[in-house]
Amino acid sequence: MAGLFARATTAQVATGTSAKTILQLVAASNHRIVVPRITVSFEGVTATDAPIQVVVMRQSTAGTMSALTPSKYNDSDDETLQTTAQHTASAEPTSGDILETQLIHPQGRGVFGPFTVKGGGRLGVVVTASVSVDCVVSAQIEE
Repeated sequence: MAGLFARATTAQVATGTSAKTILQLVAASNHRIVVPRITVSFEGVTATDAPIQVVVMRQSTAGTMSALTPSKYNDSDDETLQTTAQHTASAEPTSGDILETQLIHPQGRGVFGPFTVKGGGRLGVVVTASVSVDCVVSAQIEE
């Protein structure tokens, strides 16, 4: 790690009503990263909807997702980001160790972290909602 800071942020994504990986970070081979903070926020419209389960976990496969390009906090940093990201799984990755879980009100937000991801490792943010709501996931990354 050399203090290169970046972020990966999804657009607004519908959660659906089954477990869905909203964001997955992928550390480059032999290149450990630190994820100081992950923020998950929801745009629910009904105050009485059940809380949404948010799980941050290691994942061992990519699943099927759309590419997401992390961006540097300081665009004048010359180093190339090694970390990649994906969002909105249409086929779920293989789950691994659960690192943190929270129940979050569908009109609220949760903050998770910090986490370390080993070289070649994957870190996923998985949400399970009883009613589909829109959410945004943002992760800080340090390489």
